[in-house]
Amino acid sequence: MKDRFERQINYMRISVTDRCNLRCFYCRGVHDFSFIAHEEILTYEEILRLVRLALQLGINRFRLTGGEPLVRKGIEHLVQEINSLDEVRDLSLTTNGVLLLNYLEKLKAAGLKRLNVSLDSLQPEKFKKITGFNKLQNVLEAIVRAVDLGFEPVKINVVLLKGINDEIENLLRLAYELPVHLRFIELMEFSPVDGYFVSGKKIYEQLAQKYKLEPVAVAGSGPARNYYRIKGMKGSFGFILPYSDHFCGSCNRLRLSADGKLQTCLFSNETTDLKGPLRGGATDEDILQLIKSALAKTSKLAGKLWTGQEKWPAWDRRIGWEGS
Repeated sequence: MKDRFERQINYMRISVTDRCNLRCFYCRGVHDFSFIAHEEILTYEEILRLVRLALQLGINRFRLTGGEPLVRKGIEHLVQEINSLDEVRDLSLTTNGVLLLNYLEKLKAAGLKRLNVSLDSLQPEKFKKITGFNKLQNVLEAIVRAVDLGFEPVKINVVLLKGINDEIENLLRLAYELPVHLRFIELMEFSPVDGYFVSGKKIYEQLAQKYKLEPVAVAGSGPARNYYRIKGMKGSFGFILPYSDHFCGSCNRLRLSADGKLQTCLFSNETTDLKGPLRGGATDEDILQLIKSALAKTSKLAGKLWTGQEKWPAWDRRIGWEGS
């Protein structure tokens, strides 16, 4: 399935809940505890129906996200149901890792192979400052156990936060000690906080000056274009740079929110409601046409970013935060 810019769309991120058991200050804001009403969240049956329809369009790679997906009861059963569909080529899950240790064997039995774990600091006091909770040990134990159980790849998502987690080489220790793959991610514009942006490109340049970086290949379909290894590493590290080096041209994904809104572009607020038609008696063909129509009118902003006609609106402000 292609969008209006002839990009091959084969990947869907599915949010199964907007609830989370952490309070990361850069995500929703420390005082934002408003959540979608339970009855407005897509049921597992509705999610499965949309997955089956997506497969008909050639979308065969899926990622389950949240909020925190492991706070939703029975998530392992949804994993098993999706994995049972013959056309599914890849299924992964993104988690903050706090509950992961208790779910790993269930998820493994359900057929899950790949994991992304969010981890922004290896220092307990900083972890608590970022997330609001003293749960670092839970996450680290889950990562080690995931590697032991054979999940591959295990990717570690690190959001770069100026003045808070300036511990890049400390975080890289994980890739020396374990065969995991770190992804350093630039803070996105829709974060509720200002003043914490760090240029991932500058971090890369600093590391490249100090170490010999060996390019490596890592399985997956995410926006981290390149991964690198420093001598002695069991794993690797890469960068997701929506501002320093935007990835619009290689974007291959759709996003489905917990309340059934389809988003075709990360940098746009345009969405298509699928839940209403699902619950209103729409046929499969009706839903397929809605998805096709959404792709046909993918945000013009995405195309301008891709072709270089326009920079992300906050680009200058972001670079200004970095002090360059």
